[in-house]
Amino acid sequence: MLLLYYTLPKKWRNAVLFTVSLIFYGWGEPAYIVVMLISILAAYLFGFLIDKHRESNKRKAKLYMVLSLCSNLVFLLFFKYCNFFIENLSLIPFLSSLEPIKGLVLPVGISFYTFQIMSYTIDLYRGHTAVQRNFVAFGTYVTLFPQLIAGPIVRYRDIDDQLITREHNVEKFSDGIRRFCAGLAKKVLLADTIFAVAKYFQSLHGIQPTVAGSWMIVICYTFQIYFDFSGYSDMAIGLGKMIGFEFLENFNYPYMAGSITDFWRRWHMSLSTWFKEYVYIPLGGNRKGLLKQYRNIAIVWLLTGFWHGANWNFILWGVYFGALLMLEKTFILKVLNKIPKVFSHIYALLFIAIGWLIFFFTDMSAGWSVFTTMFGFGSADFTTATVNYDIFRNLALILICVIGSTPYPKKLYYYLVKRFRAVEYASPVLTCGSFLMCVAYMVDSTFSPFLYYNF
Repeated sequence: MLLLYYTLPKKWRNAVLFTVSLIFYGWGEPAYIVVMLISILAAYLFGFLIDKHRESNKRKAKLYMVLSLCSNLVFLLFFKYCNFFIENLSLIPFLSSLEPIKGLVLPVGISFYTFQIMSYTIDLYRGHTAVQRNFVAFGTYVTLFPQLIAGPIVRYRDIDDQLITREHNVEKFSDGIRRFCAGLAKKVLLADTIFAVAKYFQSLHGIQPTVAGSWMIVICYTFQIYFDFSGYSDMAIGLGKMIGFEFLENFNYPYMAGSITDFWRRWHMSLSTWFKEYVYIPLGGNRKGLLKQYRNIAIVWLLTGFWHGANWNFILWGVYFGALLMLEKTFILKVLNKIPKVFSHIYALLFIAIGWLIFFFTDMSAGWSVFTTMFGFGSADFTTATVNYDIFRNLALILICVIGSTPYPKKLYYYLVKRFRAVEYASPVLTCGSFLMCVAYMVDSTFSPFLYYNF
């Protein structure tokens, strides 16, 4: 792609990106390229109608906006949630004959590109952006492969100018390489490695549940999802820089948060921003009294959980965080502001970890078993000699993950660069070294997709 992109004239570069993105998307399931193209074409054509009537006839513009949104949401609802509804409706006695649709596979990245298309339609209706008349440019925005699968979710107005004119230079390209390699290292060296530890302790839990082992499962999953997802975002941002795009940051050291409210300002920021701008604020936000604010939070978090997956654990996960955010707005934040920061940080990490326990276990009975064992309920031992040994031998990896999820390594690097100029020359060596190590790991490992490929 890079060879084609930089060999051809600038006017062809969007066409290159559009084409290779469709090939990339179709690599797993070519038939779903048709679904994506229909979504793109529908939003593109409705965009002209919305723009035509936006000033002269608001009702017509709103109708075309709704039709555009529905034409995209129908694919998401069908592919992602159809079988979920059928399976649950079949539990009703007189609907027990209903059967799930066989062979219905979720198109990769459909949740992300649907939201991106919707952002264009809504912003166009609101007058926050101009209509895009170039189909290839619009198609490039929707299909852009660096962040197509798992974000960050890019709002159209954030990159509309970049679709036509963007800067390319050596400094930006090299910065993109460093960022890409950092994300790759997060995924391959940290996320995949700590996931193997989590799976090991989960297998031990099935044989002999222990309090210490259950906590290790949750701690390892907590680090895995951070390094997996933030690693993907880093790779996407890095690839974007290599082809001239500037994507917004998606993570800001979320495990440094001192509350759940603070955590969701730092985690998957593009999704939080999307729901805030296109759901929470249109519902009234916090402008119409406390009860309606709670209602709006409940709606947003029910939708957030449902967006993540067609399973009850995701809905419960959304309800869980929504309830915590409402409790914090009611009184918990006032308490947290009065106690030492170390205790507010422990509070946040505890409830974040429990949230990831709900998120990971689609088998809710298995998740409940781990949760109860964590707090010593049942007949489980606190620990065993085997668990102690396994914790000790993985302690170095856990400490690396702890340090790696903080801003301190980055601060230390910049401090050393400032004090010792020669340290800056180590950056290419570290980048190349981490890349080669990742390649070595991937050659020797099994298939390990990104977690958010499923969403």
